[in-house]
Amino acid sequence: MAQVELLMPKMGESIMEATILKWLKKEGDTIALDEAVLEIATDKVDSEVPSPVAGTLVSIHFKEGDVVPVGGVLAKIETEAGAAVSPSPAVAAPAPAAAPVAAAMPAETAVLTNAITQPVAAGGSGARFYSPLVLNIAAQEGIGMAELEALPGTGNEGRVTKKDILAYVAARKSGAAAPAAQPAPAPAVAAVAAPAAAAVVTSPAASSVSGNAEIIEMDRMRKMIAENMVASKRISAHVTSFVEADLTNVVEWRDKVKKEFEKRYNEKLTFTPIFIECIVRAIKDFPMINISVDGNNLIVKKDINVGMAAALPSGNLIVPVIHNADQYNLAGLAKRVNDLADRARKNKLKPDEIQGGTYTISNVGTFGNVMGTPIIPQPQVAILAVGAIRKKPAVIETEQGDFIGIRQMMFLSHSYDHRVVDGALGGMFVRRVADYLEQWDLSRGV
Repeated sequence: MAQVELLMPKMGESIMEATILKWLKKEGDTIALDEAVLEIATDKVDSEVPSPVAGTLVSIHFKEGDVVPVGGVLAKIETEAGAAVSPSPAVAAPAPAAAPVAAAMPAETAVLTNAITQPVAAGGSGARFYSPLVLNIAAQEGIGMAELEALPGTGNEGRVTKKDILAYVAARKSGAAAPAAQPAPAPAVAAVAAPAAAAVVTSPAASSVSGNAEIIEMDRMRKMIAENMVASKRISAHVTSFVEADLTNVVEWRDKVKKEFEKRYNEKLTFTPIFIECIVRAIKDFPMINISVDGNNLIVKKDINVGMAAALPSGNLIVPVIHNADQYNLAGLAKRVNDLADRARKNKLKPDEIQGGTYTISNVGTFGNVMGTPIIPQPQVAILAVGAIRKKPAVIETEQGDFIGIRQMMFLSHSYDHRVVDGALGGMFVRRVADYLEQWDLSRGV
């Protein structure tokens, strides 16, 4: 008999750890090849970990709620194979000395975490990354931003690991920790931001809640959404431009071909792939919309990866990404849109399918809204919201003169980062998307 180690899988480039949500098997259970053993969650997506072999689960090394680094040994499976399968030597095992930290935290701790989830300058350049686990521990222990910034890290690129901060907390409680070194002088903006962050970390005064109310703690995904939205408003200077477009041609064309389209491709034709096709064409016209910001540098993305915001049955929001959207025709876009939306609702998305977006569309018209002011998903610099398509009286210009007619009208709301996208570019881009929609060819085939 041989024993195989079940390792925490790598879920994406930026994901270094995951939380165990639920063990689907217990010690002594028989497991088939590729059968799910446990459910895990990252700050990106939930997933199942399958067994690499068939055998018996002989030992479980972590309990539900524990946070485990990528490559950590989750469990051992006894198999009748001739030799044991060893973990990759390139992946480090978890430090046994560090006490497990519960993933769940009280509501007031979640509020404190928001104060320190911003990137912190490391060594005067770049941005120092803190994992959600490290931030949670810092919030629980009352460690302010300046103190966390001065803490040396032993992780990749000087990152503070779980072991680092737990060791610091232990030394701090025993009185052995030296006072945190004062950070080096920073630009005036940073000097103002640090006291503000420190002020927020202070425990809030207890609030009174009447008996005619219900207190509901945010779930894990809602906490992450809240943190990301607040961070985006803090990072980007949001400006929104609005355009009203005449979608009569689009609506009439879709009504004419949707049955033939579904019969030929076995896919329903919604408006979303049509919107995405026009967005892709406009991005090619204005490539400086397809960028991100890195300090004082602009990173112009050659790939056009369009994210599409999708509401989940739980009420939460997720943004699956169509990578290389410019390489699909309309039928291909329809297949990708329908597939990603369906698997998003079933919580079946892969980590890579919600990463790498360069531009995002949000269809607020799905909920009957005529327009919205969407928040930019970082590190992108723009997002487009499309409203409900409504019949409205409009002026129609012809060679014989102007007259009033009933048209299918829709508002487009374009939010962009005014740090790097000026009003001219942001306005011209959304106008170009509207132009492509209005010029839709009624004689186009499927």
